Amino acid sequence: MDMAFYVLPYGIFESNTYILSDDSSKACVVIDCGVDSRRIMDIVERNGLSVKYIILTHGHFDHIYHVKTLKEKTGAQVCVHEDELNLYRNPMLNGSRMFGAGRDLETVEPDILLKDGQKLQAGNLTLEIIHTPGHSPGSICILTDGTLFSGDTLFHLSIGRTDFPGGDPEAMETSLHNKLLTLDESIVVYPGHGPKTTIGYEKENNPYA
Repeated sequence: MDMAFYVLPYGIFESNTYILSDDSSKACVVIDCGVDSRRIMDIVERNGLSVKYIILTHGHFDHIYHVKTLKEKTGAQVCVHEDELNLYRNPMLNGSRMFGAGRDLETVEPDILLKDGQKLQAGNLTLEIIHTPGHSPGSICILTDGTLFSGDTLFHLSIGRTDFPGGDPEAMETSLHNKLLTLDESIVVYPGHGPKTTIGYEKENNPYA
């Protein structure tokens, strides 16, 4: 499969946004949208892409801040895990009231409520949803073609915080050890913040592994 892949770092709190595209059909997905929607749309338009899904790894405001604008510009379906809906909607829980610009974040209602093991298709791209609670109740990772987008569950040499509303240290440990570190060691991991890594490297070196 020919997959084009764009990394947009330095969003809110240095969050990462990812754009995955099937080269043959030009269908694409956007994973998280803490990066300004103009930067996202520049890549989409320059490459003649059609955004089918906006997939949110979780509902914290630094990952969803531009979702309304991006939805309006693309008409894409917004996807959030079913267990994240309350946090996603609530400015007291998603951090927008605490960390935002003096206003509650305006979101849009999701088009698709995701479940563990669900697969989304965008052209020839198949994206498997892995429910990884811990950082938040409905945190997910997305697996496709030997690549894992880990949101704020797994970072290079670290893991996501569990002291925000909805965080759960025991759930995080289960997600890490039972769902992620059991994956093939060659899988490349692209997290919600910071540089890429691999499952194998984290198994050997991550202090939480």
